[in-house]
Amino acid sequence: MATLADGVAAPSAVRRRFFRPTWAEVDLAALVANLRRLRAKMPAGTRVMFVVKANAYGHGAAQCALAAEIARAAEWLGVSSVEEGLVLREAGVRLPILVLGSLYPFESVLAAVAHDLTPVVASLESARRVAEVALRLRRSISVHVKVDTGMGRIGVRPEAAPALVRQLAEIRVVRVQGIYTHLACGEDAAAFTSRQLQAFRRVVGILSREGLRPPLVHAANSAGALRHPSSRFDMIRPGLAAYGLYPGFDPVLSLKSKIVFLKMVPKGATVSYGATWRARRPRRVATLPIGYGDGYSRALSNRAEVLIGGRRCPVIGQVTMDQTMVDVTGVPSAQVGEDAVLIGRQGRERIEAAELARLCGTIPYETATALSSRVPRVGATA
Repeated sequence: MATLADGVAAPSAVRRRFFRPTWAEVDLAALVANLRRLRAKMPAGTRVMFVVKANAYGHGAAQCALAAEIARAAEWLGVSSVEEGLVLREAGVRLPILVLGSLYPFESVLAAVAHDLTPVVASLESARRVAEVALRLRRSISVHVKVDTGMGRIGVRPEAAPALVRQLAEIRVVRVQGIYTHLACGEDAAAFTSRQLQAFRRVVGILSREGLRPPLVHAANSAGALRHPSSRFDMIRPGLAAYGLYPGFDPVLSLKSKIVFLKMVPKGATVSYGATWRARRPRRVATLPIGYGDGYSRALSNRAEVLIGGRRCPVIGQVTMDQTMVDVTGVPSAQVGEDAVLIGRQGRERIEAAELARLCGTIPYETATALSSRVPRVGATA
């Protein structure tokens, strides 16, 4: 079982036996250290909402959330749906959980409230749904209001946001606990981010003058919190930095497999579908039991490298649904049963999720979240 930085035992991944030697190791101590490092960079008193949507960006939501809770590394958790929140509640997570997505239909609001999840109000219609649930259940419901300042997904327009908060304030069974926005270009376009924050601050200023400012105002994701100090407000919502997918933070996830088959191929032989790779001279080829069905993208065919014996070995031929072939001619000692690292460190070499993302023309978010449910997440030992 992993041990966190303060000696607290971290929860293990759900223990189950797996026979296919392909798995993801999740370093919970590194996760907690990243959250603490990020908090240390913020003003005193800044709360942390640890975003664990999409199965904690592929890292395993339950174990990551419990690790953060046990280590007191976050005050809130963020998910995208009621279903994601229920997974955490069923795992024993007690921290407040904000459902960042828009709730529809009516029954989803009922389910959220029944399981102590905090819904988001992003429109007048969603405000009505929450009020109806509160009246039906005869209990008060806390919500966060989402303001769309430029992301263009969900949220009330800045000019309409004060009126919506006023209306909610008149409904005694609905408490506006927070108000937030989402930065669309926190990583790069400073001017765009500045305009978003100006619009959001105007809304917060109006509410403050009217005595309606909610206790929690938040806007910053990882990039916003680190690059735009004015976006920090009362709480930040880290994702990438927590998982070590942002510069300056330690990667949390390693993707591993083992060699299950070895063969020599003669000059002129082809490997995998479409015969896209042909041996120019005799080569030693290893087969790994991992493929695009596991989230190891087909776009990595003939492009990516894998660490075996501490050396980089090229992926050859098309990545198939269940298997990937690698040229291990340069590792004469390679044998069946030997570890192969597709993301992570082996010896002095490291392959980061960002490297695979560049090869696929995408972002590290997608590389990590693409890992499918058939890849067991295992808590790494300390």
